Amino acid sequence: MKKILFICTHNAGRSQMAEGYVNATYGDRYSAFSAGSEPSSQVNPLVIRAMQEIGVDISGAKPKLIDEFDGIDIDLLVTLCDSGTCPLFPWAKETIHQNFPDPKAISGTEEEILAGIRVIRDAITGWIDDTFGSE
Repeated sequence: MKKILFICTHNAGRSQMAEGYVNATYGDRYSAFSAGSEPSSQVNPLVIRAMQEIGVDISGAKPKLIDEFDGIDIDLLVTLCDSGTCPLFPWAKETIHQNFPDPKAISGTEEEILAGIRVIRDAITGWIDDTFGSE
């Protein structure tokens, strides 16, 4: 089973959505993890809610520091940052980058923020389906 590590800076949105979706949808082929270089104190509650809407429960997820994966064999590192400076993980056998907006940057009412997170969620899950669904 291939191990995928999704990373972004805060490990509170994009990488958590990707990890949860891969494990829920493709867990028979992949084991996904997520981490960040500057982890937040918690996963964004609206990200958790948006994932629950598509049947993926990430409510037990906790942001993790990328250092927790030092020495662990990772087949694929996927950086999801949009800032241009993503954390590095030199132990991965392969690295790819896919840019997605940071849910933390969305402003407005709770419903407007949730709507923006849904757009990001759908982009991430669509990219995952395209990238990993046919392997």
